[in-house]
Amino acid sequence: MYLELRNITKTFPGVKALDNVSFDLRKGEVHALCGENGAGKSTLIHVLGGVYAPNAGQIIINGEDVKFESPLYAARCGVAVVYQELSLVSNLSVAENIFANRQPIGKLGMINRKKLYADTKEALKLFGLENDIDPSVRVGDLSVANQQVIEILKSMTNNPKILVFDEPTSSLTSVEKDELFTNIKKLKGMGISCIYISHHLNEIFEIADRVTVLRDGKHVTTQNVKDVDEDKLITYMVGREISNIYGRREADEKIGDVYFEVKNLSLKGKFKDISFSLRRGEILGISGLVGAGRTEMGMSIFGVMPPDSGEVWLEGKKQKLSSPFDAIENKIAYLTEDRKVQGLFLNMSVRDNYIAPDTFKYAKNGLRFINNKDADNAAEEAVQKLKIATPSIMQKVNNLSGGNQQKVLLSMWMGINPKVLIVDEPTRGVDVGAKNDIYRLLRNMAKQGIGIIVISSDLMEVLGISDRILVMKEGQIVGEVNCDEATEEKVVSMAAGVGTAL
Repeated sequence: MYLELRNITKTFPGVKALDNVSFDLRKGEVHALCGENGAGKSTLIHVLGGVYAPNAGQIIINGEDVKFESPLYAARCGVAVVYQELSLVSNLSVAENIFANRQPIGKLGMINRKKLYADTKEALKLFGLENDIDPSVRVGDLSVANQQVIEILKSMTNNPKILVFDEPTSSLTSVEKDELFTNIKKLKGMGISCIYISHHLNEIFEIADRVTVLRDGKHVTTQNVKDVDEDKLITYMVGREISNIYGRREADEKIGDVYFEVKNLSLKGKFKDISFSLRRGEILGISGLVGAGRTEMGMSIFGVMPPDSGEVWLEGKKQKLSSPFDAIENKIAYLTEDRKVQGLFLNMSVRDNYIAPDTFKYAKNGLRFINNKDADNAAEEAVQKLKIATPSIMQKVNNLSGGNQQKVLLSMWMGINPKVLIVDEPTRGVDVGAKNDIYRLLRNMAKQGIGIIVISSDLMEVLGISDRILVMKEGQIVGEVNCDEATEEKVVSMAAGVGTAL
């Protein structure tokens, strides 16, 4: 074994995040690490990356017992980690981010920018982006997907011996994902070992040699990928069988009449002439490639990006689209795709996040003071209903796992009793158990007559949860297909502009 983590234990106040966990990695191997949010995956990687010091256990690399006192020391030992949360400096250039603290220096001690940019061009070739991304451009001006590529290249260009990928494809297009996998296979051929963490189980079967499953901070199993299937892996992860993760509409559960309409909605440079309707209790999927304008359309309906023209009608009344406040007043809710930056108040409690969209609802006697008893009771009820794993409603959201943060975000908008709920990438970065819970909640809301619009880059999610699917391309709706007629091939062909079902 090239790497061995033996009997690693890591505790935080009141929590044993890792309990006597062992993990090994062979030279030139891709070893997947799976588990629900909160299973201990990220903690184990933080221990390997020198961010956390374990309370007990050993780290052995190439037969030598090592102690990582810092991430810098781990890097010097050949460990590079691509963390799920981007660590880029938005005001620095692409080149300065990729080669941070490793810039080529000229004779006078100045940065040799000609060589820096040339080296960056070579790095970008790994993803076929050498003609699409200027090494001198600010990282903050790139799309999230391209920022993810830069984050990966930071580690890949550091000549690592062990490379850890934590949800590396969460913001990548399918083409970029394929490029990443091609490069991982090249790294394998060079004898570089990789640890791969992903909630997309199909990726594990595509790229990994072995898979280890953690649950509740403990090692569950290590298997050769060829010896397990997706159902067995899910059972290891959640401790129970999940036969149909997306759920299904019951035979007696009817979809109601049209009550929400978008008419000729346009926003220059983002989308054009968007028109569609939504029925009571319907789950409407919105699919399309990255950059199709889906998120911008959702934010426009919610008033974050007011449209240049067009109308939105709810229950026969034309809606004002000037601000999110207007949308909330009219019971239109929007769950953002970026929970950490746009969705949650990370340093505030679960309770305070829950009441944030409608604090007036909990005002005492019409004043601007919160009735703590009412707010506490409502938050406790939401925690129970959504199965949010938290020691207390006063726990800071930042301390929760990704899946539980997503449930808190969903609870915030459920708390305003919406008539229309728009969810943008509702299960991004959450585990299969949390996905199952979120789909169940969405279906229960639909059963109550709430119309739900699901914007998602996960095509299987769109196919699995939707009653009807709209496909967008370059800011326009180019196709519509009912769930009983929808296939992966049909939706992809419409998104790519080679098919239609309008």
